Amino acid sequence: QVQLVETGGGSVQAGGSLRLSCKTSDYTNSRYCMGWFRQAPGKEREGIASIYTRSRSTYYRDSVKGRFTISQDSAGNSVYLQMNNLKPEDSAMYYCAAAGVPGHDCYFNAAYWGQGTQVTVSS
Repeated sequence: QVQLVETGGGSVQAGGSLRLSCKTSDYTNSRYCMGWFRQAPGKEREGIASIYTRSRSTYYRDSVKGRFTISQDSAGNSVYLQMNNLKPEDSAMYYCAAAGVPGHDCYFNAAYWGQGTQVTVSS
């Protein structure tokens, strides 16, 4: 069974920073791409950042560009999300996602999902 384990969520004040981490139990499940999604109460899940494992190309949602940075470790089985200048509207459950083969882009969809970690930003 594929496991993606997220850590690093929490509560911060607006303007603060958090760093999310996620590790997959098997590199073959993340060797194509990894990404982060979020879902706030009453809203649809949205992709916020993705990274292609081989090229390390990254993609960001416009609302987080310049504030969030996605990265991977050299082995390609861990992904990180550095979140700076957090805003109350960033509050959501954040999910790590991954895919081992083409067909998913880890921004609009993914093959594997973590359980989520809560991020709460107070004003």
